[in-house]
Amino acid sequence: MLPRRLLSSPMHFFRPMWLVLILLLVGFCVANRVNATVVRLTSLHWPPYSGQGLPSEGAAVAVAKAAFAAMGYQLEVDFYPWSRAVKLAHQSNTPYVGYFPEYYFDTVQFVFSHPMGMSPLGLLEHKSHPISWVSVKDLRNYRLGVVQDYVNTEELDRAIADDLQPAEQVTSDEFNIKKVAAGRIDAAVIDVYVMRYLLKQSRLQGVADKVQINSQLLANKNLYIAFKNTPEGLRWQAIFNEGLQRIDAAEVMAEHLPE
Repeated sequence: MLPRRLLSSPMHFFRPMWLVLILLLVGFCVANRVNATVVRLTSLHWPPYSGQGLPSEGAAVAVAKAAFAAMGYQLEVDFYPWSRAVKLAHQSNTPYVGYFPEYYFDTVQFVFSHPMGMSPLGLLEHKSHPISWVSVKDLRNYRLGVVQDYVNTEELDRAIADDLQPAEQVTSDEFNIKKVAAGRIDAAVIDVYVMRYLLKQSRLQGVADKVQINSQLLANKNLYIAFKNTPEGLRWQAIFNEGLQRIDAAEVMAEHLPE
């Protein structure tokens, strides 16, 4: 038989258990409250706009973080190869509500934020063999380099898809710079600031004096966050858009772009 003093005070056993349960419940509530203030997006290594190791993780990320912070949220960005970044942002079983930076394109999978910055899209050419063109159709006289899965301009992408525009796909802008410098392609589609950033890197200094941006730009394209086309994605789209109105996005981005 158990000692009488223990039989007369059964709560002696249960008090520690209830205390543990209460502490776990409090911790769960606090954790949920903390997680509710965090938003997660995917991106790619696309300096100077985005990338691990860049100041503020890049110009576009700096703008996105500032806009979400203005609304009381913390942005966490995970970086992947571009195709994977888009795929993960679309899947329903991931913690991501979207991806960026992206150009606008017709899609039912995503909804786009208000513009967060501008991307001057040009044609990288060899200094000794500049290309001459007036309309996008004129570019069919040249073999262009494009990056796999990148959106360029609607007219150019349609011409490439229809096999009207000679083009070669690579996995990065850096490869296209090397191919233009070596004369393996006539020109390559590239963002002007991306080109400036890459040509300042030591590994490309040997080709920096061989290439240039064609005097005519393809387009000045807006940069966006692409949010999932779901109720949750629409909610974050609205939050981000309001946050953009509370900051000077152009100033934030300019601080992180090369001259």
